[in-house]
Amino acid sequence: MTITTLSSRQFNQDASGAKKAAAHGPVIITDRGQPRHVLLTIEEYRRLSGGRRSLADALGMADGGEIDFDPPKATIALRPADLD
Repeated sequence: MTITTLSSRQFNQDASGAKKAAAHGPVIITDRGQPRHVLLTIEEYRRLSGGRRSLADALGMADGGEIDFDPPKATIALRPADLD
């Protein structure tokens, strides 16, 4: 795995080159010499994130896929109000 570092200016001037570099490893994009962003392939991102979907992604599914949601029943203990 190769780690590539680009300045924001370099990234803006050669986004295609940055995407090619991301195929071989992460691309760190700096702003004023400080790392600010990382460009990864989607496969690497999914591997690192565990392939989990966010709730927003699940709700926005175009195919309207089934989501199993079985929350536990809430139990509420009633007690007299303390009016003192």
